[in-house]
Parts: sequence; C-alpha cells; structure tokens
Amino acid sequence: MVPKFLKAFERVDRVPPGNKVMVILQLSGGNDGLNTVIPIRNDIYYRERPRLGVDKAKALALTDEVGLHPALISLKALYDDGSLGILNSVGYPNPDRSHFRSMDIWQTGSASSEYITTGWVGRYLDAQCHGCDKPTYALEIDDVLSLALKGENSKAIAMKDPKRLFGTSNERFFKDVLKSHKDGEEETVDYLYKTMSETLSSANYIFEQSRAHPSSADYPKTELGNGLKTIASLIFSDINTKVYYISLGSFDTHVNQENQQQRLFTELSDAVKAFTADLKNNNRFNDVLMFTFSEFGRRVSQNASGGTDHGTANNMFLIGGALKQKGIINPMPDLNDLDEGDLKYKLDFKAVYATVLRNWLDSDDSVILGKKYDHLSFC
Repeated sequence: MVPKFLKAFERVDRVPPGNKVMVILQLSGGNDGLNTVIPIRNDIYYRERPRLGVDKAKALALTDEVGLHPALISLKALYDDGSLGILNSVGYPNPDRSHFRSMDIWQTGSASSEYITTGWVGRYLDAQCHGCDKPTYALEIDDVLSLALKGENSKAIAMKDPKRLFGTSNERFFKDVLKSHKDGEEETVDYLYKTMSETLSSANYIFEQSRAHPSSADYPKTELGNGLKTIASLIFSDINTKVYYISLGSFDTHVNQENQQQRLFTELSDAVKAFTADLKNNNRFNDVLMFTFSEFGRRVSQNASGGTDHGTANNMFLIGGALKQKGIINPMPDLNDLDEGDLKYKLDFKAVYATVLRNWLDSDDSVILGKKYDHLSFC
C-alpha cells in the first residue's frame, strides 16, 4: 500500500564518518567586510572611517597588517590553530547593490546579467540525486527554503527543529489529505501530493536520526547556537545529509553599525566556538567544511548615520580541520584602487562554489554551474 516513491526511505544511504559534509552560513543583509577583516595599518581605512574604524589596539591581530573584529574571538582561535581561511575581495562582475537581486545572484550562482530560477545547491541535488530519491541530501535550518537549495527536480527541506517538524507531520489533517488522493488524477496535483508525502516521510527520518546521537555539548541559547547544535546532532547521527544551510542577520548596518555588528558577531563567535569544539570532540572536524558569505560588502567610507551603505566585494571565512590553505589566502583589498568608492572584486564567488563542488562534494561543477571556473586550493 506504500507508494513506490516512498520505498527509497527504507534504504536511505547514510554518510559514515570520514565522508564530507558542507555547512553554509549566510550573513544576511550585506556584512561590512572592512570592519570584519580589518586593515589595521592602512591610513586610508581610518581616514574614510574616522568614527567607525576599529581601533588597532582593539582588533584581534592576525598579522602586523591585518586584524579581526574584536567580537570574533573564536575565529581568532581557529586562525591560530590553523583551521580558518580568509578569502578577500570576493564578488562578481557588474555588481548589483540590491539586497534581493544580489542575493539571487549568490544563491543561484549566476552572472549579474542572468536570471535563473534554480539554486546552485539545488542543481547539485538534481545532479547528485539523478535516478534516486534523497530529499534529505540537503537541509536548511529555517522555516522557509532559500532559493539556493531549490533545484529543477530536487529540493532541500527547511526546518528549525526536527521534533517540531515531526510533530507537525503527524497531525491527522495531513494523513487524511494523503488518504484521499489517488495516483494519476492530474499531473500537477500528483506532484504536490508526492512532495507532501516525501516531506512527511523525511520528517520521520530526520527526527529519528536527530535522536540517534544528540549532541550533549553546551551551546549558546541563541537562534544560531540552537541551529548549529541541530546540525551537529545530525552530523553525528550519520544521516545522509551532505549540505546544511543556516543564516544569521541582519547585517544591513546603515545606522548604528558598531552595536549591531558587535551583537551579531558575538552570537556568531559563541555559536561557532561551541560547534567546532563539538565536532573536534566527536572526531568529525576534518569531515566538515563551513564557509560564510554575504550578498555584498559595504562602501569604504562611513555614512553620516554611524553606518555604511551597500557596497560590492567582500570577504569569506572558511572553517574546517582539513583545509589545505589557511590564514589569509589572498591579498587584502586595495584601498588605493576603488571603483567610485567601492572595493573591486578580485575573486569570482563562483570559483569558490566550483572548488567545493568538485573537491569537497565530488561533483561535476561545470555542469552544475553551467561554466568552467578556475579551482582554488583551499580544499
């Protein structure tokens, strides 16, 4: 009596210890990269930010020239132990300063002139899951699924709490709806019922796996802390999930940037500290690659409201025990060479995607991204 497309859940492939998992942390709103990875001996930086520039004495020094924001204590520790990489001046040609459009570009892995309706992780799911049924291959810790995880034929599942998802999926309403459906009624209707059935079955699987090896570590009681603890528990359970996606924000700091960034970076630092320690204690740190991104950076000059306005290129953090390149991987932004007050991009973000797709997830990046990009050497 069980529909054929649900039979796959009886034989779901798992990801055993030693297999690679990717965690994507989206810094929503356009994080100010210059006050994140700080050019602490650059006179132009302090000239353009007389009130907003982070004092050299307060920055967490990485080198004689570069420091981290004072709240990013755990990232400084990761830098010191060789498990943090920093990519600078990451962006794309002809940048767009709209939150919505730029985020679409980053999430779809497209050029600024292209409009694509599938996400780059979603297309990975399409390619990886061709001929199989693994709707839990990617999970987003949120109530709404981001475009990045929507493919043409496969989509990830969004949920904040496996227990709550399980409880909702077992409500009588959904079971009654499924009972009333007969296969072959109408193509669109069949697709909707198939999606519902997959989601409900996935909810059971995710909940059972999350209970298999729950993390016993202490995490901060923040949204990011709770989300990373859920991810850790699922990694330890050897669920079949290869990609996790989680967000923190908003970093849209037009006003009162100092306090807003301090608060968000404290939440980020505390949660990442607990997460990486948990992975290390459970011998999984070498299996996990985390990276951060934001849809754009901010302008070099501060504005009149104690903040910064929408800019272009930005930095990305890479975190993991198996990084092949560590520390400051490429040069800091050149503040002598700006594009009408904005940083010039030097590294296309799609080259980062191509690298993790090929080297970390063992996938054909040129098929997924629709173009060949130079591969980097960090993994």
